[in-house]
Amino acid sequence: MRVLVTGPAGFLGNEIVQQLLERGDEVVGVSRGDYPRLESRIDYRRGDLSNAEFSRQAIRDVDVVVHTAAVAGVWGPDEMFHRINTLATENVIKSCRDNGIRNLVFTSSPSVTFAGDDQCDTNESVGYPERFLCAYPRTKAAAEQAVLKAHRLGELNTCALRPHLIWGEDDPHLLARVIERAKSGKLKIVGDGKNLIDTVHVINAAGAHLDAIDALNQQPELAGGRAYFIAQDEPVNCWHWIQSICEVAGVPGPTKRVSFPTAYAAGAMLETIYRVLGRQQEPPMTRFVAAQLAKHHYFDISSAKQRLGYHVRISMAEGLQRLRDAWAAR
Repeated sequence: MRVLVTGPAGFLGNEIVQQLLERGDEVVGVSRGDYPRLESRIDYRRGDLSNAEFSRQAIRDVDVVVHTAAVAGVWGPDEMFHRINTLATENVIKSCRDNGIRNLVFTSSPSVTFAGDDQCDTNESVGYPERFLCAYPRTKAAAEQAVLKAHRLGELNTCALRPHLIWGEDDPHLLARVIERAKSGKLKIVGDGKNLIDTVHVINAAGAHLDAIDALNQQPELAGGRAYFIAQDEPVNCWHWIQSICEVAGVPGPTKRVSFPTAYAAGAMLETIYRVLGRQQEPPMTRFVAAQLAKHHYFDISSAKQRLGYHVRISMAEGLQRLRDAWAAR
């Protein structure tokens, strides 16, 4: 197949590209940045997908689009999140229609259903919250809804994947952040330390996208028009897992504690102060981060298994061993 991947240089996007190439697919990449090593391996088109004309010119001559490009984070201008996450996705949808592309896989996030409460074995029947704790999940939810609404069987088959807490040995985001805060002594256990969470190794998250590509191509009536939670299928204690990551990295794990109400209140106060002062840097605590660190959030992924054929490629133990081996070699 000829597959177009947006955000091909990102942590997840790069792994999707690698798996596609390994199985013999032809890959087209679209990104705003300049990545010479990537450009030597794929057909590369550089530009901003929030520009409708560029999107229409770039997204063409392929069998399927995998739209992973986004801006993540819990702080920043609302306009930036809207432009990159929502507007660009709307342009991708229109470009698929205009250019006769029949399949679109969208990388969403479980945070589109998160309002700060526990999520225990939650499945896709859960709705979108009335109120979001930051701009990222709000703009990703709007994008996801646009993708699912665009599904027209046989014309444009769409689905959305919600991988949760993607990690791996080359992770520049989640693990890097945990280790940096642990080193500085700023990482504290929020809540009672008993909350269970889902994560997903990047190999599994990328594999889910290949499963979705194949499912839309082969059984669009079964796979299309839906969102899917994607995870390891091994919920873990959040703080035990963080402790394991710290041990592999050779840094002390968190020992100090703060209650969830205290952390949440501090996040609300800091958000207000930073917003009033016009500060661009992220506050040391936000309501979203406090809730993510203290609450249960693990998911029922049976729909992805049944409708997409999703399966876990490597286990949590295997992922941690890969992490240990890779970091020891550095």
